[in-house]
Amino acid sequence: MTKTTSPDSRSASRLIDARIRELGDWRGEKLARLRALIREADPKVVEEWKWRGVPVWSHDGIICTGETYKNVVKMTFAKGASLDDPARLFNASLEGNTRRAIDLHEGETIDEQALKALIRAAVALNKSKRRR
Repeated sequence: MTKTTSPDSRSASRLIDARIRELGDWRGEKLARLRALIREADPKVVEEWKWRGVPVWSHDGIICTGETYKNVVKMTFAKGASLDDPARLFNASLEGNTRRAIDLHEGETIDEQALKALIRAAVALNKSKRRR
């Protein structure tokens, strides 16, 4: 389950809940499913709310964000360019040196096992950088 030891993380979780309800369409459903997969992949994940309304998931640093736009739900990995992506989930923000993103459109599905592996890899990378 999401780590909620601080008032800030409890508040962030409530704000994310509210965003999902507020969307009320496929984007809310998609964001809720991505959130569930993140929690399954990393039960110690911390939920945050940053930059005027962006859900953020962290563990020893930012793992990813979940942004919603009119036609896409975008999952941006903070250090995505450093992650192996054998399933080729990354389909956006490919030109940068740091971040990588996955754009999901209405009706699209994602390889859930590959996504969980990517999340675990992002956590491992954060932990390795923290140890240095």
